[in-house]
Amino acid sequence: MDWDKLKTFHAAAEARSLTGAAETLNLSQSAVSRQISALEDSLGVKLFHRHTRGLLLTEPGRVLFEAAGEIAGRVALAEGAVQDVRDEPSGLLRVTAPTALGSIWLAPRLARFHEAYPNIRLRLLLTDHELDIARLEADVAIRPWAPTQKDVIQRKLMDASQHLYAAPSYLARKGTPQSEGDLDAHAFIAYGPRHLAPIPQLGWPLALGRAGKAPREPVAEVNTIKGVMRLCEAGIGIAGLPAYVARENPNLEVVLPEVSGPDFETYLIYPEELRGSRRVAAFASFVIEEARRWQD
Repeated sequence: MDWDKLKTFHAAAEARSLTGAAETLNLSQSAVSRQISALEDSLGVKLFHRHTRGLLLTEPGRVLFEAAGEIAGRVALAEGAVQDVRDEPSGLLRVTAPTALGSIWLAPRLARFHEAYPNIRLRLLLTDHELDIARLEADVAIRPWAPTQKDVIQRKLMDASQHLYAAPSYLARKGTPQSEGDLDAHAFIAYGPRHLAPIPQLGWPLALGRAGKAPREPVAEVNTIKGVMRLCEAGIGIAGLPAYVARENPNLEVVLPEVSGPDFETYLIYPEELRGSRRVAAFASFVIEEARRWQD
């Protein structure tokens, strides 16, 4: 089976569109279409349903997509192994993280990493669903939860605290609460649906000062932590946020600083196969040091 055609099929399945695959592979849309048609002809099956919402995998397409993902991971591992024999860490490093942790805490620190390791090319994969590190969908993960996969190496990165935050505009309009008993007079923003929250007990602010009573209802919910932060910045209400999201945000103020939510741990995770990778070792050392400095 032609690897170029298989790679094109895999990119189209991931993007769910010919246009997205063309952008990923730096090909024309017509070239992507021709390669997929040729692959379908050689296999004698249809791999996609063409739909107004984009490309939908057929049953044979789903089978091939899973196999192609495993092959792509092995190819990436082989390419990385070749690059790691060089004296200086170099080559592509794919780092995945949740949207908030990756864009707010990690991304601003990567300029220093690039300065220290200019031959490493970073690909930052920000997603709130868990990429399969064991299957090499990414090289390194930073996550605010323990790994659920086997055959991975985990290193604790930092303890993350949670506090209440609000925008100055909200506090000017509604006043600053002086105790937990004042919170019922305030609006709250929450992660929702709460049963899908990636971090345990994200709904802790709704129960503050409500001993023996039902939690208060938020005025707004959003399904990403970054979204909660943005609504909080807009002055809609008070929110409980991890410190790595809000501590360095000049648009937010701590509310009731003596009150904190449940702490949780963040982890650096990478596959067993990359234990000897110089790129991964360089990134791991860098991020662990950044986390140590941030907590000091």
